Amino acid sequence: MAGVIVQRLLTSVSVIIGALVLVFFILYLLPGDPVLIMLAGAPASPETVQNLRHQLGLDQPVWVQLGTYLWDMLRGDFGRSLVSDDPVLPKIWEQFPATALLTLVSSCVAVALGVVLGVLSAIHKGRAIDLIARIVSLFGISMPTFWSGILLILIFSVQLQWLPAMGSEGVRTLILPALTLGLVGAGFIVRMVRNSMLEVLGEPFIVTLRSKGLPEKVVMYRHALRNALIPAITMVGIQIGELMAGAVVIETVFSRQGIGRLLADAITAKDLPVVQGVVFFTAIAYVVVNLFVDISYSIVDPRVRRSS
Repeated sequence: MAGVIVQRLLTSVSVIIGALVLVFFILYLLPGDPVLIMLAGAPASPETVQNLRHQLGLDQPVWVQLGTYLWDMLRGDFGRSLVSDDPVLPKIWEQFPATALLTLVSSCVAVALGVVLGVLSAIHKGRAIDLIARIVSLFGISMPTFWSGILLILIFSVQLQWLPAMGSEGVRTLILPALTLGLVGAGFIVRMVRNSMLEVLGEPFIVTLRSKGLPEKVVMYRHALRNALIPAITMVGIQIGELMAGAVVIETVFSRQGIGRLLADAITAKDLPVVQGVVFFTAIAYVVVNLFVDISYSIVDPRVRRSS
């Protein structure tokens, strides 16, 4: 098991470095001069512009800039905002709890709804509950989050006036954003759990268990469900990362605070250090979540542990 963890850690580090390099070159190739952004249109002599570019290291070769950028990011120096001149890392730490809470609640909604509907859909294949589960899955997979978010606002905030449409204060403001994101994850999990459950129910060992006279509930929930959830664990980990990335849209639609909203504002203002810091921070969170999922996958399924 220790070898599996070390292998996953090494892979995670390489993924983070690869994400950093990719973000650097994407932002490097974008049009716009960071020095002119910092000056914000203020009159400045060519000497001032050149000195500022030298202070930022922008007059260095691209490989030198890349090396400096990687070293600074890996030791936690995210730089300062080009717009406000504030340190980037405290800005991210200030906004991260709101995004983490939204992602956590959305993940709980996605897992609970996806697993329950997926199991019921497989057990009652061809019946009404199966049709409902497939409709929920299709809706979650097909509908863009900004459209489903606006639709939920129209229904529950405008028409029924049950829940607030915007804001970050209180539990009630969290329900609609979490439900919007949770439906996306639930759509994929329903399909995965349903297909896995149907496949397991057709295995010979299920027939053997039934022939031994075990109660149907024991066969379904102790044996079939446990084996069916093994492939779904990977999907859950992927969806948690996707939900965190989807917070960029959701926090904008519902006017919530968070690193998603911070990223959207930074992209609009071309505040490159903030964009780089948020992407790096999100990549670390994504890798950590999937690292725990990989380890739990190895614990649940001994075959993975043996193959590793």
